[in-house]
Amino acid sequence: MEGRTILITGAARRLGRSIAVEMHGTGANIMVHYHRAGEDAAALVAELNGRRPSSAACWQADLRQIDRLPELVAATVDRFGRLDALVNNASSFFPTPLAEINLTAWDELVGSNLQAPLFLTQAAAPHLIDAAGSVVNITDIHAERPLAGYPLYCAAKAGLLGLTRALAIELAPRVRVNAVAPGPILWPESEVFDSTARAEIVANTLLNRVGCPQDVARAVHYLLAAADYATGQVINVDGGRTAHL
Repeated sequence: MEGRTILITGAARRLGRSIAVEMHGTGANIMVHYHRAGEDAAALVAELNGRRPSSAACWQADLRQIDRLPELVAATVDRFGRLDALVNNASSFFPTPLAEINLTAWDELVGSNLQAPLFLTQAAAPHLIDAAGSVVNITDIHAERPLAGYPLYCAAKAGLLGLTRALAIELAPRVRVNAVAPGPILWPESEVFDSTARAEIVANTLLNRVGCPQDVARAVHYLLAAADYATGQVINVDGGRTAHL
């Protein structure tokens, strides 16, 4: 990936940060998108540029504002001269019991998990086609096996999984589109899962442990850099949880 450019959404923290660090290590230039985590984004860019000067930059955007997405793509191309890969990682996650679902929750969960990846890929497509590039969407194992209490989030991620396969068709043969579906990797910061719930989830993984962000980052690395004959596919990185859910 040396000399290539990757745009990663939600890259300032958590999984996105690990993906950015992993892919920067391959020699790629990284555009770090962030929404509210400006200090974290700036710190990450400084760290990456300290390793390799002028190899990283950041850009703020609310991805639900569709009219700003071409601006994000243009800023990436203006900064690095090209766009070779897009990682749609940014995501919102919170419970929505059926009786409490409203348009605000819809706009947040569907907007971040499905709408933004669609329209950002649309904006990036001409550059990705020119570069014979690649897209990786970060879905969720609950896209296929829904989690009780989270119907809207699961539906949005299920839509993203379907979109992954549809975009693989639409952008073939020049652009590959795949997905990584994490299982229990990082617990939500909102503490929505107590210790009992966490223990039950871990007990349902075949490996009987929580994964780490680098597990997801390495799967993204494979899809972007080594999976030249894979498109329309999803890799579950879940410790075997989906094998018997």
